[in-house]
Amino acid sequence: MAFPKGWRWARTAAASAVLLLAPTLLFAGGGEKQGKLVHVADTRNLKGFNLYFADLYNTNRLLFTVEVIAITALTGLLLGLLMDVLVSRIGIDLSHRDEKE
Repeated sequence: MAFPKGWRWARTAAASAVLLLAPTLLFAGGGEKQGKLVHVADTRNLKGFNLYFADLYNTNRLLFTVEVIAITALTGLLLGLLMDVLVSRIGIDLSHRDEKE
């Protein structure tokens, strides 16, 4: 493509568009339609909590999601409280901040 002088941005935009769209155009060929993809966790060699969460994942994805979010939030809270205690033990006071204007 020939752009006038000073239109360097247009060349860059055109090259970027080609690089971004080329894989879509080249690899999005037809092919036969695939069936539904099924996600299941293998529970054959699991025990304890791992078996519980794998069974929960396989049977009730919504409850699995809620439990994982709750566990993540509680873990973050506990780690935050633990770090607050550790930082206060080494002498750093984070509760009072001096504002300098």
